[in-house]
Amino acid sequence: MSYCNFCKSLPEDNVHRIYHDQFYGHPIEDDQALFERLVLEINQAGLSWDTILKKQEGFKEAYDAFDIEVVAGYGESDFERLLQDARIIRNRLKINAAIYNAQRILELQKEFGSFKNWICEHYPLEKQEWVKLFKKNFKFVGGEIVNEFLQSSGYLPTPHDADCPVHEEIENLKNRFDYGTS
Repeated sequence: MSYCNFCKSLPEDNVHRIYHDQFYGHPIEDDQALFERLVLEINQAGLSWDTILKKQEGFKEAYDAFDIEVVAGYGESDFERLLQDARIIRNRLKINAAIYNAQRILELQKEFGSFKNWICEHYPLEKQEWVKLFKKNFKFVGGEIVNEFLQSSGYLPTPHDADCPVHEEIENLKNRFDYGTS
């Protein structure tokens, strides 16, 4: 069953329905929102998306609203604090990846002006090329994580079924989205 069909019958206040209707596949331009999505996708590895959606607000609070500069500056005490925070996934590798990736995004922002610009500089690529690029630049990013990150943030084709009402909405948004290719 596709995610669209799964969400279709859910109540409008269900976390999956909200994510499906308002966020999944919608183009993201804001660096903090892109960083948030990357952290959430990394944390989903090996777990259900339901778990991540239910913990999303906890992640936001624990990671200082995904302020890239703040997270990039986290030290040992922040790392230990996150390991003890039940609102998030308490996995050393995933926490370390969030901090490292924030530091790397700051470097990319200096070079390209923004994380979004860095992505757009390489747009469009095939999935395998994206995976190589992300593995070269970030930690804890395998094929599925990169694929879901790029699909869910609008840089790969919409993951919505063609007959899903959100599909057309996303296609219209993507037609107005600046991928930096013009």
